[in-house]
Amino acid sequence: MTIEVNPKDNTEQTWEWKIKDTDRRTVPLKEDVGQLLVALQNRAPEGYPYVFVPPRRYNYIQQVLRGSCNWTLSSARDSIINNFTRQFDKILSKANVDEGTFHDIRKTAITNWFRQGLSEYDVMTLAGHANFTTTHRFYLAVADDLMARARQATTHQVSREILEKCCQNTMNENNHE
Repeated sequence: MTIEVNPKDNTEQTWEWKIKDTDRRTVPLKEDVGQLLVALQNRAPEGYPYVFVPPRRYNYIQQVLRGSCNWTLSSARDSIINNFTRQFDKILSKANVDEGTFHDIRKTAITNWFRQGLSEYDVMTLAGHANFTTTHRFYLAVADDLMARARQATTHQVSREILEKCCQNTMNENNHE
C-alpha cells in the first residue's frame, strides 16, 4: 500500500520529469486510495505510463506536440499541471469547495503525520525533503486550532479546584490591602 514517486526520463513513451529535493521516495497509501489508483490504472490502455493523464491528452501530446518538437521539460510540466488543475478544480466545484489546490492534500497528509506522532525526521523523509527546515516552514505551520488544543491540554493538567483556590486567595489578599 505504497506509491513510488520517481523522476522520469525522456523516452518515446514518457516525458522528462524531475522531483525537487530528492530523486525518489515511497509514500504510504490508505487502502481505499490504493484501490482507486488501481481502478484508474486498470481502465487505462495496456502499457499506459501515466495514471493522471487521460489517454486522449497523452495521445495529443505524443502525436502533435512531441511530434512537432515543441516539447520541453518546462512545457511538459506546465501543460500537465494546467490540465490537472482544471480537472481538480472541477472536483472541488462538485464538492462545493470554494478554493484549494491538489497540493493542499499533501499539506494535510504531512501535517497529520506530524500530529499523529511521527518524528520530525520521519515526516521529512516521507515528504521527500532534504532538510527539516523545508518541512517545517511550508507544511507544519501553526494550525488554526492551536489555541483550543493548548487550552484543552492546560485544562487536563490544572484542576478547577486549584484555580478557584488560587483566585480566592488572590482576591482575599487584594481585599486586605
